[in-house]
Amino acid sequence: MKLPKEILLSELINYSVKGNMALNYGNGENVWMHPPVHRILGWSSRPSNFDLKRNVWRLNQISQIIDNEIYVKGEPAISDLATLNRFPTLIEANLINTNGSKIGVIADFLFELKTGKIKYYLVSRSNPKIPGSSRWKLNIENINDQQPGLVFCESSSLDDLFLIKSSFKNEFLQKGKKIFNRFDDMKNIAANRLEDWLEEDEDINQNLDFEEKSFYNDDRKSRSFRDKKEDDPWI
Repeated sequence: MKLPKEILLSELINYSVKGNMALNYGNGENVWMHPPVHRILGWSSRPSNFDLKRNVWRLNQISQIIDNEIYVKGEPAISDLATLNRFPTLIEANLINTNGSKIGVIADFLFELKTGKIKYYLVSRSNPKIPGSSRWKLNIENINDQQPGLVFCESSSLDDLFLIKSSFKNEFLQKGKKIFNRFDDMKNIAANRLEDWLEEDEDINQNLDFEEKSFYNDDRKSRSFRDKKEDDPWI
């Protein structure tokens, strides 16, 4: 089966590692990466919950991926959790904005399976282990600097990043914001129409008042009874 060109780290970690002769090396656990060049070198798997050793794999050992299982070729390198925890990683590092404040946590990344090159990171607002939480896209070009546990970016807030996955809470807040904005627009339109109507009514009243004054102030020539009598043939 053809391998995918790109894959998320979270998918790689969740897959069960299988070897030749149907050997089960357990599920993935930690990532092995080189942060300065944003490249993943491999990952480790845990054979069982009671085993202290860890199996370390290189990306080029992956032969195929079927359903939720990764089939590998060759033997793993044996290590332990204490050693693997000393490996540098940006996963769960705090994302720092231009003002020096924390705006999120590095939760995941997308990488090329063949080369290990990381395409971009995914950022969570808080704990990335919370199911269904939102994810924002952090491009490599947006990263200024990085230190153990810290990633510095050029953005001021998560709103400056592209939202890839929205949680139910975030969708609810966004929909609520749209409803309030729509209500404000309707309120402004109604207020403008009311003002226009009041202005038109005021203009009409002024015109009526002017016509009434003109009617009563016309200089009409008073005609005498004699003139009227002469004009009236019946008198």
